[in-house]
Amino acid sequence: QVQLEESGGGLLQAGGSLRLSCAASGPSFSIYTIGWFRQAPGKERELVAAITGSGSGERTYYTDSVKERATVSRDNAKNMVYLQMNSLKPEDTAVYYCAAGDTTIYWKFSGYRYWGQGTQVTVSS
Repeated sequence: QVQLEESGGGLLQAGGSLRLSCAASGPSFSIYTIGWFRQAPGKERELVAAITGSGSGERTYYTDSVKERATVSRDNAKNMVYLQMNSLKPEDTAVYYCAAGDTTIYWKFSGYRYWGQGTQVTVSS
């Protein structure tokens, strides 16, 4: 079992930047695909970015709305995954979750078995 915990959220100004962190407590962290999701009230949870495991080339994915503004990275030695976001917009406001899956099907919600509790990101204009 993998336990995940997000941190780094808060209140930010439009145009600013932040780095979210996801800490994993379970073993074999390096093999997991890690996804960053976000969900605003009344809206569907959406995938923001993902990075595959060490055996899958640590490939990255970004949704179009954050592409060129976001960078997902991982430090397997520390069991950590990060999401750096720049040029923040009010529409980035959401609860951000990290999730872990043991496949490379990063684009599907069902591909993730473990979820963190989320961290709130609020971007004001």
